Amino acid sequence: MEIINEICIAATYDLETDSVFQHFGHTRNFKIYRIRNGKVVDSRIVDNGGFGHHDLASYLKELGVSTLILGNRGQGAIDALNNAGISQIAGVTGNPDEAVESFLKGTLVHNPNAVCSHHHH
Repeated sequence: MEIINEICIAATYDLETDSVFQHFGHTRNFKIYRIRNGKVVDSRIVDNGGFGHHDLASYLKELGVSTLILGNRGQGAIDALNNAGISQIAGVTGNPDEAVESFLKGTLVHNPNAVCSHHHH
């Protein structure tokens, strides 16, 4: 019997530039990828559900996302994503399809220093 391993990966998505959106809390769209046995089987674009910042993590979890590819995020977003059990690969730029392929090959690099520093809480 074949064991099917399926996961869901999301990337913050800028529709206008077809690239990874650089500010997690302000992203209007996500590109969601369904991965089966290490291969992309489909992808779709979803809006942010009307959520921002901290609520986005719960929204992504409800969509089944286990890993998020993104540009920058603040500490509140880092905490919210961690609390939701969503792995983060931050500091990513460029095309999200290429980023997902790099992730699947094990070559996508996480930059833990990719944080937003403009928040004044």
